[in-house]
Amino acid sequence: MSNLAFLSLIFTIFISTSNAISQCNGPCKTWDDCDGQLICINGKCNDDPNVGTKTCKSSPPSVPSPTPTNTCRPSGTVNCNGVHPIYRCSPPVTSATPAQLTFNDFSRGGDGGGPSSCDGQYHDNNERIVALSTGWFAGRSKCGKMIRIRANNGKTVTAKVVDECDSTMGCDAEHAFQSPCKNNIVDGSIAVWRALGLDTNLGIVPVTWSMV
Repeated sequence: MSNLAFLSLIFTIFISTSNAISQCNGPCKTWDDCDGQLICINGKCNDDPNVGTKTCKSSPPSVPSPTPTNTCRPSGTVNCNGVHPIYRCSPPVTSATPAQLTFNDFSRGGDGGGPSSCDGQYHDNNERIVALSTGWFAGRSKCGKMIRIRANNGKTVTAKVVDECDSTMGCDAEHAFQSPCKNNIVDGSIAVWRALGLDTNLGIVPVTWSMV
């Protein structure tokens, strides 16, 4: 090989090497030496801070949001038609609070037992009225308030809170000898069930509710 050919080969190799594209942290002299949007910083290819790329800086793995835990726990049990948990709390009230709709007879002699907690009166079942679990009833603070109930069929109804569905006691005359309520109950009159287009023979139906 002639000296000229040898020098030409060396020059070609040098040019090819100098034009090589460097990846993250690779050597560089100019921005043209770096791949993609990487730029030459202090002799190494790195992310352009003005562009905000993170090619060379792997993002820390995202931490999934913790699943909300139900902080309402039973405060004990009662042996009443079997052993049942008792609750002094209920799940948080939101704009669509999940609940179980049950049927209650608010009239004298009905399965509601004694008169309503809010006014000490019995009520006509043609009224759109409900009783709420102890936690939601919140020491009578919901008395006379209106709530909106939505069934899975899309129908909604507003009803007035007149009573507590006791989650702490049961099996006595005041509670018509029934077991304590669960902590997520909306106990509605037949008028509420009819307005929602539901059959009371279903017994328990999932719904959502919110304050009006």
